[in-house]
Amino acid sequence: MEPVDTSYLRTLVGYNARRASLAIIETFMVRMAPYDLKVVDFSVLSLVAHNPGITSRQLCVALNVLPPNLVGLIATLERRGLIERLPHPSDGRAMGVHLTTQGVELMAQAEQTAFDLEMDATSRLTDAERKTLIRLLQKVYTSAD
Repeated sequence: MEPVDTSYLRTLVGYNARRASLAIIETFMVRMAPYDLKVVDFSVLSLVAHNPGITSRQLCVALNVLPPNLVGLIATLERRGLIERLPHPSDGRAMGVHLTTQGVELMAQAEQTAFDLEMDATSRLTDAERKTLIRLLQKVYTSAD
């Protein structure tokens, strides 16, 4: 088979970011299968773990998802016994989302698995290069406030 010229595509940030993302996500899915977690499940649970009492609205903003898309996910994680919703201490209309004991245990393992995956996926980078890559990617998707 003749080689394909990808030289132009390889000059594009989007192309390279997508290729890197696909490589990591594929491995992520395999390694998170024992926990029955998809990328968005992991993201929600991690935010809840590091922000006990976070509201659904805050989750939507942090993950850039629409509320209707989060409702079913929250319900599923609650049915699995990983999270619980409790009245928010300062906003009587809101519910805060918290990890259950089972959720805390699962996330301790899942976050270690994610860390190990990141180290494996970026094993050809130095620690400084890894930090620079993360910082540069964040500059692409965050606003300059």
